[in-house]
Amino acid sequence: MLQRVALRLRALAAAAALAGFALVLGGAPAAAEPGLWMAKGPHATVYLFGTIHLLKPHQAWESPAVARALAASQELWLEVPDPDDQAEAKKLAAQLGYDPQHPLSSKLAPPDLARLDAAAKSLGIQQGEKAFEPMRPWFVSVALEGALVAHAGYDPNRGVEQLLLHEESLVNKPIHGFETFAQQMHFFSNMSPPLELDLLRNTLHDFAKGSSQLDALVDAWAKGDDTAIARIMVDEVKRPFPELYRTLLVDRNLAWADRIATMLNGSGVIFIAVGAAHLAGPDSVQLALEHKGVAVERIGAAK
Repeated sequence: MLQRVALRLRALAAAAALAGFALVLGGAPAAAEPGLWMAKGPHATVYLFGTIHLLKPHQAWESPAVARALAASQELWLEVPDPDDQAEAKKLAAQLGYDPQHPLSSKLAPPDLARLDAAAKSLGIQQGEKAFEPMRPWFVSVALEGALVAHAGYDPNRGVEQLLLHEESLVNKPIHGFETFAQQMHFFSNMSPPLELDLLRNTLHDFAKGSSQLDALVDAWAKGDDTAIARIMVDEVKRPFPELYRTLLVDRNLAWADRIATMLNGSGVIFIAVGAAHLAGPDSVQLALEHKGVAVERIGAAK
């Protein structure tokens, strides 16, 4: 289930690097028309682009509408200003993701340990469950799904944010972040122990359909299918974990909407790229802006 939370996929890259999981290369280019929206102030224009934090090698991601918006923009805003900072990711993971004094086998029931062992070995992790013993339950979910992402042929180090940072039209333009990587990691590390365990059990329960769900998510994103994105990325968190849903999506979307409303009172053209889950569903950034009286227009194809 965690693979369907856009934020968590950023942390996933650090977990995969720590665990040393190999990437499976492959895939072919395909056209994409991901979601893009525009809001206007008296002297400012803000573009909102829904991203996905992992792609298959060579997968297309930039539509003509996105390319035009990037070329017109004078600055870029991401969730965090440097999604490629693996050194910071590893440092935070070491601080927040491990609990060697309380091994995982002392927290999980034998049936869940058996499921974890089978899942790990199916991904080529020969140590099975023992590879995760010193990790906290939330970080086990991240590491396990990091391996699943790689096994399914996706590259967690090739997210749209990383590709944006190499866009020629953005060279020498200021890059900002709404949050820090530490803040994002704390969203998970600050969870209560029972919630951590519930998340891990949910991950294990959904493990068998993980690859197909990933493919469905990426397909929905590439088509700009907001309904499917909401179903896959939003509903699957909101229903079983309302507290985590509020932390990961609702509260952050409201905070970002406040910042964007302030930007619209300024001047210039700003391109904002955040996880697609933040721009879909009943608590999206667009709806938060509309509640503030800001009109938001969808650009390009929409479903």
